[in-house]
Amino acid sequence: MHSEENQQDLPFFLQPAGLFVLVLLLTAVKVFAAANAHLVEDEAYYRIWGLYPALSYYDHPPMIGWWIAAGQAVFGDTIFAVRVLVVLSGLVGSLALWRTAAILFDKYVAGWSVLFLNTSLIVGIGGILATPDAPSVFFWGLSLWALAELCHSRNANWWLVVGLMAGLGLLSKYSVLFLGAGIVLWLLWVPDARRWLRSWQLWAGGALAILLFAPVLWWNHAHDWVSFYKQFGRAGGTGFTSRYIFEFLGALVGLINPLLAILTILGAARLTRGMLRREAPASLLILTVAPFLAYLLYHSLHARVQANWPAPLFPAFALMAGVFVADLSRRGSILRKLAVAGVVLGAAIAVVVQVHAVHPFSGALARKDPTFQLRGWPEIGASLQRLAAENNAAFVLTNSYGLNAQLDFLFRNTLPVFQMNERIRYTMVPEPEMSLFDRPGLFVTESRRDRAGDLEAIFSQVQKIADLERKVDGVPLETLTVYLVEAPVEPVFEPVSTR
Repeated sequence: MHSEENQQDLPFFLQPAGLFVLVLLLTAVKVFAAANAHLVEDEAYYRIWGLYPALSYYDHPPMIGWWIAAGQAVFGDTIFAVRVLVVLSGLVGSLALWRTAAILFDKYVAGWSVLFLNTSLIVGIGGILATPDAPSVFFWGLSLWALAELCHSRNANWWLVVGLMAGLGLLSKYSVLFLGAGIVLWLLWVPDARRWLRSWQLWAGGALAILLFAPVLWWNHAHDWVSFYKQFGRAGGTGFTSRYIFEFLGALVGLINPLLAILTILGAARLTRGMLRREAPASLLILTVAPFLAYLLYHSLHARVQANWPAPLFPAFALMAGVFVADLSRRGSILRKLAVAGVVLGAAIAVVVQVHAVHPFSGALARKDPTFQLRGWPEIGASLQRLAAENNAAFVLTNSYGLNAQLDFLFRNTLPVFQMNERIRYTMVPEPEMSLFDRPGLFVTESRRDRAGDLEAIFSQVQKIADLERKVDGVPLETLTVYLVEAPVEPVFEPVSTR
């Protein structure tokens, strides 16, 4: 790697001060978008988690709900409150990545790694979204930092920090289990690392991680392991197919940033050679990534891999690219120019998309625009508020969690909103008073999910009163159908089911 003398000659944009300025500017753009762009469906759903903190939830462990609850305690029930800790985690995560790279390799690698992470499309564009991926990425990165400090200091007490961060990661998303598998592989593969197997701090750190994860285990035990069935049931129950693997690889390259993905692949190849020589830093990076990446590749041979799933690997991917670029011997090389171009392109796209999320440049792409979920909700809310007032509605019902979450936000402090089906999602929310349904209410559904016959089996009076179009710049995105419902003759809600 680079000598200390060369590191003192780092260009400004790779020096800590320059990196801080760049990351702060990109964060300022994220703050602008986080405060002003409407919530996507999943964020609106997790907002409800924040209002009702619990030990765990149907879909995921509880950390994102706890983050949102903390934001709501300071900023109220607002869009910014939902996202504020996510944005701040990007700043802290960048600092942790810089330190990780600096002590495993050098400051040159550290500078490039921070640049590459912040200009990857998943961080530059998705770095405001309040989903379980945000704390998962954060605590996975902090676990890697603690492991780097362990390698650097050879102080066994760092295993306690590793256990703490990994445990908090498990409270964020189950995918952090793969990080544990990677750490075990590293311990067994690197001769110098095996010494830690005789350290009580290693086993205490593992016990700490399990202890932190215990509330999720208890909650699942109390709810027939429903969350585990939902998430681990995805692990490939169908036959093999090549339909999804190229989609997964293409999405992965795109979200890294196509130019920077080339550097990541080259860096991974270089580090793999170091791993085969059983070098501790190279082995740490490759082996903590390998189990989860292998699972995602396996899953893609059975079913679709959602684009956000690989998110925890992106700090390591950025570090891999940083290792390769820092080792280039000629400053004017084409690959070094590719690195600079990738950073500039990623930063430019991030800024443009964040501004577009708040003030759309055009609605021409309609539902093909990745920001379409943000659009048109304030107008829908105003129309529904008017319909509710005109019809003396006492409640609002829906039949999908995304729409339910959006309407719950739009009707906050006015009318209660309930999803009639999938009641397992709302075990943390107090059950509604059934006397509420003695009055009329609204049922709202996406037109593509409209099943009026089901309503007529539950309510004695069902009347369609409106079709509302959600739009962006006058371009229709979807139609919502609104019914006035009264006098239920059957239970309004489906029974809670854990299967």
